[in-house]
Amino acid sequence: MSTVSELKIPFKDGFTWVRVTSPDNNEQGALPLVILHGGPGFCHNYLLPLERLADATGRVVVHYDQYGCGNSTHPTGVDEDFWTPALFVEELQNVLKALDIDACHVLGQSWGGMLAAEVGIAGVEQVKSLAICNSPASMELWMQAARELKKQLPAEVQETMAKYEETGDYGAPEYQAATQVYDDHFVLRVPGGHPAYEASKQAVEADPTVYNTMNGPNEFHVVGTLREWSVVGKLDAISVPTLVLAGEFDEAQPITWEPFVEEIPSARAVVIPGASHCCHLEFSELFDAEIIKFLNQVENNEGDPQS
Repeated sequence: MSTVSELKIPFKDGFTWVRVTSPDNNEQGALPLVILHGGPGFCHNYLLPLERLADATGRVVVHYDQYGCGNSTHPTGVDEDFWTPALFVEELQNVLKALDIDACHVLGQSWGGMLAAEVGIAGVEQVKSLAICNSPASMELWMQAARELKKQLPAEVQETMAKYEETGDYGAPEYQAATQVYDDHFVLRVPGGHPAYEASKQAVEADPTVYNTMNGPNEFHVVGTLREWSVVGKLDAISVPTLVLAGEFDEAQPITWEPFVEEIPSARAVVIPGASHCCHLEFSELFDAEIIKFLNQVENNEGDPQS
């Protein structure tokens, strides 16, 4: 069994909460895997099941709650332009330095994958590979995909969404119910939900500052500061092996992640059949197998990571 330690790393005027899962038997050459959660504004809980990769691969797995999220400091009195991708790239660098990690892999899910792309473009030297999971290369492409996905929903659901988006009454129970229909189709296809996902959802509901500021009221109506975010045209700066992973019914449809594959020199894509946005919860064995295969290829130089 693996062992777990938790710590608080000073950052800005507060701290970043970190959880380190260490395997009983460290595999020689197995670099730490650092997990970047989504949102922005969610927290580590829904990705905590990935700590299983510690014992499965003999490596340290690091989760942390990004600044303003979960167990980390929630600053008050900051302007909305405080919340930028650059802030979170800086935070990752601070975490790696504090943990004395000089080489690692990074796995980012949803917003975490967007952040991973920013990390790759910034050339953070400790990062030796990227797994970009369920993520778009631009919010314009994300919203294009969302508009098409909404057309697959029942007409009455679409009408409810349009009604309340026009008035901006995002808290209306009818709108929340319509949002849940979207989520059930394209975010998490687990009947009754998943406790790890619910824990993160409850945390962001308790303090939605980061999510509402950067994203907006929900997954498909992006009106926050990230609405014009894009790394398209910049991705050729990423020089490390990159895995791009998505689900068949993912809200991150191929149009959203194809630029990663087209522009990153050493990228390959995997689509998990039957899965949606949280495929690590829906098809954990398939998800793990792809991640482990990729990490082995990178660490052991087992042929072309694109194959």
